[in-house]
Amino acid sequence: MNVSVELSSYPELDDRIVVVRAGDEVDAIFVLTERFNVLIDTLGTPELCRMALDGGKAEARPLIVVNSHMDWDHFWGNAAVAGQAPIVAHAAALERLRDPSSRQVLRDKASQNSRFQNVELIGPDITFSGSMTLNGGDLTLELIHTPGHTPDHVAVWIPELRTCLAVDAVEYPIPEVWSKNPDDLRLICSSLKRIRDLDAKFVIPAHGRTFSPSTVDDNLVYFEELANRVRNLSESQLADPELSKSSGLRLQDIVPIPEDLPVHVFEFYEKCHETNLGATVQTCVERQP
Repeated sequence: MNVSVELSSYPELDDRIVVVRAGDEVDAIFVLTERFNVLIDTLGTPELCRMALDGGKAEARPLIVVNSHMDWDHFWGNAAVAGQAPIVAHAAALERLRDPSSRQVLRDKASQNSRFQNVELIGPDITFSGSMTLNGGDLTLELIHTPGHTPDHVAVWIPELRTCLAVDAVEYPIPEVWSKNPDDLRLICSSLKRIRDLDAKFVIPAHGRTFSPSTVDDNLVYFEELANRVRNLSESQLADPELSKSSGLRLQDIVPIPEDLPVHVFEFYEKCHETNLGATVQTCVERQP
């Protein structure tokens, strides 16, 4: 599969924020400030990241890179900026990077597609816990730890523009929880509420091509509706491994699915929904006396 990079935007979005779109794979973001430019995520390969940097928006200002989290499509392009720009991420990213599964994912994808064969796993230069602020002069970028989708996930809040770069903490049609552990479900819902409480004018995720803050509310309603439907199930139903295929609990039963959504994308979100449902079931079981 060949993936190209294009620079894009949304209606009324400030021109200091530039969407870097790698086909249907993922969106990264350039934020252009008076003091430096910030690239939120480096895409899925160094080649894609270089295309983004050559796109004319990096200009002559110093560059800072933020890795929102250590999912392959967000940081595998790091080699293109290593040694040239500081890479910032949450401290939990290092633990994920050191886990053997990170290299296994790379081996698997490289064996399936030659475009990943030149990828090196390059970690951050600077890490933080909690939150971190980048002061660009005219714009402030607040890096906010928003776990739940992954333990290391970071969203970016730009208060001057009332814009939240939510990456994968918010997603259309649904986000995916890290695991079926109830703690992760609580974390992702807490992160969604934190983003909602920012009262942003724009909320821009990395997938779904949306900029509407209503997506945050829709994601919260989805998880709430899942909990409501699971709460009324019997013990035998809760134990059903095919529960996500049961009428009333399928993805399309809970959220509207666009008619033009490609089949492979729908199948991807069905798997996300299965994980989300599993975490919801475990939460219900945990609360039973």
